Amino acid sequence: MSDLYHVSSSPHVRSKDTTSRIMLYVIIALLPTSLFGIYNFGIKALILILVTIASCVASEWIFNKIVHKKNTITDLSAVVTGLLLALNLPATLPWWEAVIGGVFAIVVVKCLFGGLGQNFMNPALGARCFLLIAFAADMTNFVIDSYTGATPLAAMRNGEAVNTMDMLIGRTAGTIGETSAIAILIGAIFLILMGVIDLRIPASYIITFVLFMVLFSGHGLDANYITAQLCGGGLMLGAFFMATDYVTSPITPRGQIVFGICCGILTGLFRTFGANAEGVSFAIILSNLLVPMIEKLTIPRAFGQVKEAKAKEGGK
Repeated sequence: MSDLYHVSSSPHVRSKDTTSRIMLYVIIALLPTSLFGIYNFGIKALILILVTIASCVASEWIFNKIVHKKNTITDLSAVVTGLLLALNLPATLPWWEAVIGGVFAIVVVKCLFGGLGQNFMNPALGARCFLLIAFAADMTNFVIDSYTGATPLAAMRNGEAVNTMDMLIGRTAGTIGETSAIAILIGAIFLILMGVIDLRIPASYIITFVLFMVLFSGHGLDANYITAQLCGGGLMLGAFFMATDYVTSPITPRGQIVFGICCGILTGLFRTFGANAEGVSFAIILSNLLVPMIEKLTIPRAFGQVKEAKAKEGGK
């Protein structure tokens, strides 16, 4: 009789999606951006992407060997971290600095806090901010054979005009993966169609940012200025691929909207009043730190639950 029953712990209904499958979807979604970055910046971009991915995968494998933990590189999360980090780097960055960034992302931000699911901030963005502090000159050097001028956001800050069509297509200076808004949106649409992400965080992020810039940037409803701000500085890449990270974003629907609003406000603050023309990385990381509080304040109330004060009044 016992052969007819299969005893297992809950949950009894499970999704077919696994970590490795989700990470594979993200890698596929990042291919248009990666391929355009290689086309735009040449062999230097390809080398940097390969080196950064290799350093992240190797760091995770070596760390797990040292601490005698199960090998986790097959879940592809280290590959995604390496690819996202590379797309947030200028193609001119020396390869050994990219290796340091990959080691920092995996060992310091991810593995030392318990591995995937335990990190408190996005590893790729954490490593990018670390590199910005440690190697500021190299991280802000966008002079390459194809482009010799400043990034569009830096040019706008200096009062110069920019070509928004070039920013949409990607014919501008910048990091490997931030230049082409069209390539980023193609990947984002794929993730949405596959059910990997939804629009709560990206939409609330982008809408809040636009409203902030309209109110406080001093340019009002200047469509050209707003479009340039949306297409530049990695905002699209951050909104769709890094702010939506499962581990470092809220799980509650209302919390995801609040999280997106925080990202939008902070990005607007950094770009409008700060010294940094970009601000996306720092905005998302600071919002990551707010996630525990956001989730605590937005947990749905259980059906039938009432506040203690109301229960006492009812008892009277």
